[in-house]
Amino acid sequence: MSTKTYEVRPDQSIELLKALHILTRDGKMNQDSRRKLKQVYHLFQFIEPLLEDVRRTQGCVSLVDHGAGKSYLGFILYDLFFKALPKGDGSHIYGIETRAELVEKSAELAARLGFTEMSFLNLSVADSIESAQLPETIDVVTALHACDTATDDAIRFALHKRARHIVLVPCCQAEVAGVLRRNKSKSLGDALTEVWRHPLHTREFGSQITNVLRCLQLEAHGYQISVTELVGWEHSMKNELIIAQYKDLPRRRPTERLAQLLDTFGLESLRERFFTLA
Repeated sequence: MSTKTYEVRPDQSIELLKALHILTRDGKMNQDSRRKLKQVYHLFQFIEPLLEDVRRTQGCVSLVDHGAGKSYLGFILYDLFFKALPKGDGSHIYGIETRAELVEKSAELAARLGFTEMSFLNLSVADSIESAQLPETIDVVTALHACDTATDDAIRFALHKRARHIVLVPCCQAEVAGVLRRNKSKSLGDALTEVWRHPLHTREFGSQITNVLRCLQLEAHGYQISVTELVGWEHSMKNELIIAQYKDLPRRRPTERLAQLLDTFGLESLRERFFTLA
C-alpha cells in the first residue's frame, strides 16, 4: 500500500520515518504504521502550541520526554518544530529511558540525522529528578504511558524543574487500586465500598481516582488543568490526556480537596506522594 501525500506532512523527513520503520525502504506504509504516525501527529497538535508559547516568550525551549522508548515523539517533535529553530539558541530535547539499548539506538539515529540538540539518558524517571545531566529548569515535560508510579515521578520531576507545561497520558495505575483493595474492609460506608467491590471495578476506579488526585496535585501547585480524551489513539485503552499549564493559580482550594479525597477513600498512606512539594 503506497503512502498518500496527505498522510505525511510536507516538512517531515522521509529518512526519519524510514529509520523509525513508519515507512518501508521504498516509502510505503502499512495500516499499523499509518495508525502510529496518526497518533504522534495528533499528539503533536496538542504540544506544538505549548512549545510555541515558550519560544515566543523566551526565544528557546527545552523538553524532557519521560519513558521515551524508541523516541517516536521526540524525533517527530524535533523534525517538525526544533529543527527549524536557530542553531545554538539553547533549545533541546532530552529523552529519558531505562532500556540502555533503546537509548543507544536513539542517540545513533539523532547523530545520523544531524539532530544535534537531542540527548538520550539511560535513567529512571525518579533518578532523573536529581541527575546532573539535566538542567535546573525544563520548560515542557511529557510522559506518555509511563507505567504506574512513573507518571507520578514525572509530575515530581516537572514540579522540581518548574515546568511551564506538562503533558501526561497515564498508564497502568496499580498503586491506588492496591490500597483500595487492602482497605476494602475498613468502615468507609457500605454504599461507597460497592464502587470497588469487584476486582475489575477496583482497577477502573483506582485508575480514575489516581488521575483525579494527580490533577488536584498539579492545581495545588498553581497549574491550570485540561483533561480530554486523546482521540486518535484508537487501539489504546489508556486514552486520557492531561495537560497542565503553570498559571500561578490559587492553591488553597485544590489542596483542601486533595486532602479530603485521600481521607474519604482511605488513601492516607499516599499523602506523601500526592503532596509532593516543588
